[in-house]
Amino acid sequence: MKTWKKVAIGVGAVALLGAIVGFTVYQSHKNVVAVQTGKAQRMDLLAVVSASGEIKPKTYVNIGANAFGKITKLYVKEGDRVKRGQMLVQLENVQSEADMDAMQASLDAARTDAVAAEAALNTSAADLNHAKSDAERSDLDWSRAQGLYKDALIAKSDFDMQRANHQAAVAGLAQAQARVAQAKAQKESADRRITQADANLTHASDVLKKTTYQAPFDGVITNLPVREGETVVVGIQNSPGSTLMTLADLSVITAEVKVDETDIVNVQMGQPAQVTIDAMPKKVFKAVVTQIGDNAIVRSTGVSTSQQLSTSQEAKDFKVVVTLLDPPDDLRPGLSTTAKITTATRGNALSIPIQALTVRTQADLAPKNEKGAVQAAAPQAEAAKDKQEIQGVFVLRNHKAEFVAVDTGIAGTTDIEVLKGLKEGDEIVTGSYKVLRTLKPGSSVKVDNSAPKKEEEEST
Repeated sequence: MKTWKKVAIGVGAVALLGAIVGFTVYQSHKNVVAVQTGKAQRMDLLAVVSASGEIKPKTYVNIGANAFGKITKLYVKEGDRVKRGQMLVQLENVQSEADMDAMQASLDAARTDAVAAEAALNTSAADLNHAKSDAERSDLDWSRAQGLYKDALIAKSDFDMQRANHQAAVAGLAQAQARVAQAKAQKESADRRITQADANLTHASDVLKKTTYQAPFDGVITNLPVREGETVVVGIQNSPGSTLMTLADLSVITAEVKVDETDIVNVQMGQPAQVTIDAMPKKVFKAVVTQIGDNAIVRSTGVSTSQQLSTSQEAKDFKVVVTLLDPPDDLRPGLSTTAKITTATRGNALSIPIQALTVRTQADLAPKNEKGAVQAAAPQAEAAKDKQEIQGVFVLRNHKAEFVAVDTGIAGTTDIEVLKGLKEGDEIVTGSYKVLRTLKPGSSVKVDNSAPKKEEEEST
């Protein structure tokens, strides 16, 4: 055989062997899935609920107009610190002062009438006592005259005179009693006029007081929307009255935030929080939860569900108030803020990345026969069980991804606590997201923890 034929046969044999090896390698890698992995490890976890809102003082009041009138004097300006009882605003009070003076004069006159009525009652009482004495003496004289006349010891004219005197005394007593009753009625009427005049004076005094406004507590004037010379009005139905100013006690500052309904169950009184303020981006303030709202608030309208006439499936929030422990002096109400409330802590907890968690159904985990079908056809009663979802992770064992069900605890920002199913050091599949969605239990995998390409590079 010629040399070139031998070389050709050798080259062909090598090429065939290479093809066989290449095909074998190709088939062995054909069903291998590239995955990213991480390890179950112990760390300190913090469960945090984040919510946004605004800064508000714990105690504040909008001082509204209680009377109609023109502002004649403003004693404060916005930003002033005031003390309890300090004068704030004076409204026009000419008519109210005149009404009060008139009511005071009426009260004084009623009291004078009451004194006169009491004196008249005393006089009538004295006259009644005098009439009683006259009636008693006349009664004795009349009795004596009746005896003497019966014995024919006095003349008929004397007898008639005694009878007339007796009747006059009885009539005088009745008259005196009537005058006493009249004096008592006049005294009661005078007393009631005093009560009426006193009530009118109280009304006039209240109207006059409503023309002046004093600070109900120590604080700062945070809003002053009116000026001297403006006319203010009281509120009526469906029409709010004029707001004169807002007084706030800035010694206790709170952040009022809205927590999503899915997180509110984890928030409790006394939990610590960290508050950041948009106007102070590089500062973090410590705070504590001091109030949790009971009624849900519809996110789109800001109206409490208790005030709605119909049910709504819209997203809802709950109001939570956290009190800042050491607020700065330059903090002002209305500033936008974010509160991060720590709802739970775990020290040295076995944790895995949150993205490693996935869900599979019982049917996905059931063993299959050579034809790829479930070994036993589940009866109808088992159909629902096959659809039951199981939470777990894929653990790398012998270059294969095995699904392991896990029980989880609190969730941090990027990691979640594992209570059952894993041990420290287990290598688990963490990505990619697309792979985790489609990865089947028992699949062959290869680890590729290189940085993923950016979307820009992939698109080019």
